[in-house]
Amino acid sequence: MSAVLTAAPCTPTFLNEASIAKFSTERYDRMVEAGIFTPDDAVELLENYVVLKVPKNPAHDGTALRIRKRLSRAFSTGWDIREQGTLALSDSRPEPDLAVVREDPADYTTRHPTTADTALVIEVANISLLRDQRDKARIYARANVACYWIINLEDRRVEVHTQPSGPGAAPAYASVQSYVPGDAVPLVLDGTTVTSILVADLLP
Repeated sequence: MSAVLTAAPCTPTFLNEASIAKFSTERYDRMVEAGIFTPDDAVELLENYVVLKVPKNPAHDGTALRIRKRLSRAFSTGWDIREQGTLALSDSRPEPDLAVVREDPADYTTRHPTTADTALVIEVANISLLRDQRDKARIYARANVACYWIINLEDRRVEVHTQPSGPGAAPAYASVQSYVPGDAVPLVLDGTTVTSILVADLLP
């Protein structure tokens, strides 16, 4: 395991894939409710821009399934695992590959989870690596998401981001730890280490 401290650049990497106009989260939500944006459009709202999602290949989708299976064995009641479900953040509506959120009596049928509901966000990255390392890290740090994992398929490691800065001029995570095959990644929910998961169990 090695420590890597990086500051997330504030210039988005996704501007070539973004809409020209910027949208408030409220306007974006209304457009989704009205059916203007649908799942077939493959977009998400990042920092008030409507952005095309990065296409997914078999390595990405298979790894996401592997991680979901492994996480489902790690904890029982009190938490749910969401796949590519929307998170309601102040300036964004990201749809992370996986998120561990508190159980909701209505199963989030009336609202999206917020930062307060979210213990862990996971992005599986190969084609999307730069966006996940820079843009998504900045967005999740600004929103105070406590823990953010990047499953880095290119470099075969798990990058664990903790200690978010919150809003500011250059939102970032103060701690970024890299775990490689042979290491075990601690699964921390609500400040408590629930278990540790072998990196080899997360990577294909």
